[in-house]
Amino acid sequence: MLISGVDRAEALLAEASERNPGPWTAHSRNVAEAARRIAERVPGVNEERSYFWGLLHDIGRREGVTGMRHVLDGYRYLSGLGYDDAARICMTHSFQNRDHREIFGEWDCDAEELAFIQRYLDEIELNDYDRLIQLCDSLAMAEGFVLMEKRMMDVALRYGVNEFSVRKWRKTFEIRDDFERRMGRTVYSLLPGVIENTFKR
Repeated sequence: MLISGVDRAEALLAEASERNPGPWTAHSRNVAEAARRIAERVPGVNEERSYFWGLLHDIGRREGVTGMRHVLDGYRYLSGLGYDDAARICMTHSFQNRDHREIFGEWDCDAEELAFIQRYLDEIELNDYDRLIQLCDSLAMAEGFVLMEKRMMDVALRYGVNEFSVRKWRKTFEIRDDFERRMGRTVYSLLPGVIENTFKR
C-alpha cells in the first residue's frame, strides 16, 4: 500500500519520538525537508512522497537505542501497517551500493535477519526516491543542514569506519552530482543554514 498524507507520517513520527526521544527525530524532519526541496526541482519526483519518506526513513528508532538494526525494525513496522513503499525506504536508506557491509558501527541483528536484509537488497534496483533519501540523510543533522563531509565525519566519529566506507561515500557523492545535474544547480543552494551549521563552533 502507498502511504499517503503528510499528516499520517507526522503522526507516526510523533508516536515514535514519544517511545524513544532523541535527536534522530529532528534529523528525520530535516531529511524530509531537504528531500522536499530537491524533489521540487527534479522532474518526475514527487515532493510530497519525498517529504514523508524522509520523515519515516529512521522510524525503526522507535524500538529504542539500537545500531543498524533500525533499518530492519523500520521495515517490519511499516510493512506491518501495509506501507510497503515507506518500508522499502527504511531498508534502502543506508545502502548506496546495496551491500549490508557498508555500515557504520556493528550489526545488532542475528545471522538470519542479516541474510534477509541482503536478500532484500539483492532483489531490488534503487530508484530516485531511494537515492534521494540516501542523499538527504547525508545532508541533514539534528541541528540543520550541513556540508556532506561534516555529516559523514560526524557519523564516522560516532560509529567508526570499515573497508567499505570510502566506497559508500563515493557513491553518495555520485548521487549528489546526478541530482545536481538534473536540477542545474547545487543542492546547497536549496538548503538554508548550511554554512552556519557546518562551521559553527
